[in-house]
Amino acid sequence: MPERVETTTPDGVDYAWVMQMTFVITILIGAPIVAVLSTTATLPTWMDRAEFAIRVGAPVWLVTSLIVFAYAKRNQT
Repeated sequence: MPERVETTTPDGVDYAWVMQMTFVITILIGAPIVAVLSTTATLPTWMDRAEFAIRVGAPVWLVTSLIVFAYAKRNQT
């Protein structure tokens, strides 16, 4: 029988959960936002496309992380 996986009970906010949820939600929400907004921009080179994705994706990631953190803080046990 394999050894039991240890669990933790963090005091306060579980930052690992916040980081994981931020990553998943940003991919699910941020990627379509970047794709839709990119249809209205002229992006002739790969460098322009990468810069555009960073300029649009960074605020999406920041807002998502703040919302997820606030949710975790409010619902901590």
